[in-house]
Amino acid sequence: MSVFPLLPGITMQRIQTARLEMNVLTAGQSSAEPVVLLHGNVSSARFWEETMQVLAGQGAYVIAPDQRGYGDTQALPIDATRGLRDWSDDLQSLIEAVGIGPFHLIGWSAGGGIAMQYAVDHAAQVRSLTLVSAMSPFGFGGTKGANGEPDYADFAGSGGGTANPDFAQRLLNGDRGSDSPNSPRNVMNTFYFKPPFHPAPAREEAFVDAMLTTKVGDDFYPGDMRPSANWPGVGPGAGGINNAFSPAYCNLRDFAAIDPQPAVLWIRGADDQIVSDTSFFDFGFLGQLGFVPGWPGADVYPTQPMVSQLRHVLDAYQANGGAYTEVVFADCGHSPQIEKPGEFKDALLPFIQIGQTG
Repeated sequence: MSVFPLLPGITMQRIQTARLEMNVLTAGQSSAEPVVLLHGNVSSARFWEETMQVLAGQGAYVIAPDQRGYGDTQALPIDATRGLRDWSDDLQSLIEAVGIGPFHLIGWSAGGGIAMQYAVDHAAQVRSLTLVSAMSPFGFGGTKGANGEPDYADFAGSGGGTANPDFAQRLLNGDRGSDSPNSPRNVMNTFYFKPPFHPAPAREEAFVDAMLTTKVGDDFYPGDMRPSANWPGVGPGAGGINNAFSPAYCNLRDFAAIDPQPAVLWIRGADDQIVSDTSFFDFGFLGQLGFVPGWPGADVYPTQPMVSQLRHVLDAYQANGGAYTEVVFADCGHSPQIEKPGEFKDALLPFIQIGQTG
């Protein structure tokens, strides 16, 4: 547990659900209108604290769980062959345990993908859906084109083998330093935020703590891997976080046809280097830049157009009668809720209309 205290007005509690014991941050009165926040990869609910204060101040009851594999939630294995459904099922078990009705759902990064999966599984529970720098609905790595066509049949270039092993080892070692570009602190300050943005010192330490709670191993981050005859030589395994994000198992195309259809707000930073059509975490883009040898070329393995892929699915959602709004913050990276809190608040609050609905 972090030695850096929670922000004022936020409490932490352990909640036993039918699936696992979850560590959950809450703010506001439990009788108020509920909002659920889902964090992203290599993080925890602590990345939502500033947003929780804002929402509670508007009269919401805010719930932000540490998801399976992260934070202080019970460390149970992640079955990657289920895609994002372990996390979706965990969320439903939490909703049942706390006994809330339809709620506003907000997901950041991988949490955005999990929020979409939850909406596929439990559309009637979602009053509104906000996607913040959300991952591609066709997973991470191994696809091309707006429609998510696989680069190879075995989805090479996705899964646990694509993670930087030095970064994973530094997570395991609890590295708080800044002596390596692969240290969690430097990865956060380079990629989670757009330099030269830095959070306040105490918050930076809390965020590093949150990253270091990520469970590391074949069943967690990054997961196992298997060799592939296709470039870049690795394919998805069957366990753990990054394999669950592989398009071998993760495909949210069905979101376009959910019923009922909550309104969707999509917020992203214009300079996001993680979820992007030119992502520095995509082997296609790294190969194009010459960072990974043997790249077979753009006709075989182009960059994954992650933003275009999400827009493709949301356009299909809109064509089916749903509605979405895309908001892009200039001079902002992967974490709009932290980098641009004022603009984030101004976009979010009129959309969810806490205290004015239901």
